[in-house]
Amino acid sequence: MQYLPNIFFALALAVGIGFFVMNVRKLIRNIKLGKDVNRKDRKPERLKNMIMIALGQSKMVKRPFSGFLHIVVYVGFIIINIEVLEIIIDGLFGTHRIFQGVLGDGIYGFLIGTFEILAALVFISVIIFWLRRNLSNIKRFLSKEMKGWPKNDGNNILYFEMVLMTLFLVMNATDIPFQQLEVGNPISQFLAPIFDNYSPESLYIIERVTWWVHILGILIFLNYLYYSKHLHILLAFPNTYFANLNPKGQFNNLESVTNEVKLMMDPSADPYATADTGVEDEVPEKFGASDVTDLNWVQLLNAYTCTECGRCTSSCPANLTGKELSPRKIMMDTRDRLEEVGRNIDTNKGTFVDDGKQLLNDYIKPEELWACTSCNACVEECPVNIDPLSIIMDMRRYLVMEQSAAPQELNMMMTNIENNGAPWQYNQQDRLNWAKED
Repeated sequence: MQYLPNIFFALALAVGIGFFVMNVRKLIRNIKLGKDVNRKDRKPERLKNMIMIALGQSKMVKRPFSGFLHIVVYVGFIIINIEVLEIIIDGLFGTHRIFQGVLGDGIYGFLIGTFEILAALVFISVIIFWLRRNLSNIKRFLSKEMKGWPKNDGNNILYFEMVLMTLFLVMNATDIPFQQLEVGNPISQFLAPIFDNYSPESLYIIERVTWWVHILGILIFLNYLYYSKHLHILLAFPNTYFANLNPKGQFNNLESVTNEVKLMMDPSADPYATADTGVEDEVPEKFGASDVTDLNWVQLLNAYTCTECGRCTSSCPANLTGKELSPRKIMMDTRDRLEEVGRNIDTNKGTFVDDGKQLLNDYIKPEELWACTSCNACVEECPVNIDPLSIIMDMRRYLVMEQSAAPQELNMMMTNIENNGAPWQYNQQDRLNWAKED
């Protein structure tokens, strides 16, 4: 019976980590549904981006107040969870504060004391975040895409952090031998008097219960990430590494279009064969994107990495003027559709069965796409280098090149360019009249 807690701990650890690994594999599978794109070039520059933006939070602090609070929560939560190593060892082998004996009272007390200060700062920062999100009427938290689950998800993670920080401090406050050291308890020493009237046996039970709930809470939190916008805690690093390094105004040429043009210009080519393989009756590659599988894998990684912070939408000139477009919603819709496709594959034993839906129209309306001015404000503002514009442009390409569904104004402009060499409805002889003096 004395090993029963250790066995239970090992099982809980195995289940928690196993479920997390299963979801990570599903996540990777879904991202790989996207088309291939080469992001293996310029490795030093990519590594610098990852260090500065994902690890260093350099773009977060462009908005100093929320950026500073985010750094406190980010650094505090990561450093505090170093203690999880000790908890795992203690849980598996039945020891208690094993690092104390290894490091000595002084060093161990300094580490735990640092963790306690950080835990208090994280708790205060999370309270401020909750007040900002729920009571401050900040416009980017009130958008229609932030109703229901997205709003609850943002609050859930704040509650998680409050509870975990509280459990950590109460665990220390009720650990009698630890408190008797009078080192490493700069915060918990002020909580300890709350439990003065409790017997040693009761304090031991409270300490053990908080210890167990703390580690089980961490395992639950770990597995909650997959279903939450807080997946960016893990994905911000690969997302910033594989981000597009080209100038923001530079658009790529569609390979499918290039291949078609080459085919048309080759007098010896079979006009009934595809440009890619030369095989007749093969379905040609789609121009642009109408569903998530038409996007590339970096765009799908972007969708999973989205923090839903709304900095992109709050900086979007189209959104600010009341247009339908919200870059944040574009990313959220892409992730929701990708998850739907993933569930379809799971249900049908590894094969996608057409569900009659697609990203275009079922999730994202053409009005949203055409409202975009392609100014790149959303790309510039994103704290983890997400590129909503690339998805918007690929879907607009589909509308124009596959469905001939451009707005009338754009069709008129392209017709004028084709016929007159200018966007305006002038004949060739008059196209430079605008430059003449009156």
